[in-house]
Amino acid sequence: MKKNKGHTDKELAEFESALLRSIDQTSRGEGRVSTPEQILARRVGRPKGSVKADAKISTTIRLSPDVVNAFRSAGSGWQTRIDAALKDWLQTHTPV
Repeated sequence: MKKNKGHTDKELAEFESALLRSIDQTSRGEGRVSTPEQILARRVGRPKGSVKADAKISTTIRLSPDVVNAFRSAGSGWQTRIDAALKDWLQTHTPV
């Protein structure tokens, strides 16, 4: 069962070489180091302090299918386009 020994030695040599390169990079201050501060900085979600002053409000409304289909057919961002259309309407109309 010594057929794979050469293959294993080659893999081990490659691993050892990569490990030494990684250690060398770390000693020079390069590469990826995961300190607790860096782990906290990479957390998923909206960063603190990134909330706009005029943040949008989440709500549920019912719209007719033809309105939704028309806005959706133009691609992503359809909800933003509906918001813009309603803002435009507000400039010329008074809500009841």
